Amino acid sequence: MFVYIMGGFLGSGKTSLMLDLTSMYIDRGKKVALLVNESGDIGVDGATMKREGYDAIEMPNGCICCTLASSLQNGLLNIARDINPDVILIEPTGLALPHRVKDLVRVAMIDEEDTIIIGLVDIQRFNDLITKKLDFFKRQMHGCNFILINKADLATPEELAEVTNWLKFEYPDKPVYPISIKDGKNMDKVRELMK
Repeated sequence: MFVYIMGGFLGSGKTSLMLDLTSMYIDRGKKVALLVNESGDIGVDGATMKREGYDAIEMPNGCICCTLASSLQNGLLNIARDINPDVILIEPTGLALPHRVKDLVRVAMIDEEDTIIIGLVDIQRFNDLITKKLDFFKRQMHGCNFILINKADLATPEELAEVTNWLKFEYPDKPVYPISIKDGKNMDKVRELMK
């Protein structure tokens, strides 16, 4: 089975990407399990997925890379045993460090074939993030297999070039793709990357 971890701040498009990829995998005839982590009492993203008709396992009230680490590992073991999916999509909170989640997936020993981190960046909030939260942003992108600049449809060509160049300079070993989950821009490229 393949495990995908969506990394990015609140509003970057993690839930939208998760829903898009879930539909894609179902269309490919794959069995998908969704694990959604929310920091609050009310599971907004999990509720959205359930409203869309998907089964989603919610892990509220904490962060799966720290306070809920053992719950994540137990949840993964239960998913692997009870559902035996082809793909597990994990959406941590916007405050999680995806590389720590990846470490916990490996420790859970669910016999995954590969664990891939997708970094999501909201182009509209990018300058604010690197101005106010640069260190945390860099830690959140650490370990990503590739980075998606979401909401590219809302940016000027100059803004898109500036953000793309910054990310390619900071992460020369990581592919960077501008996308728009909302209007489908370059989503065919994202789907090609998914195993």
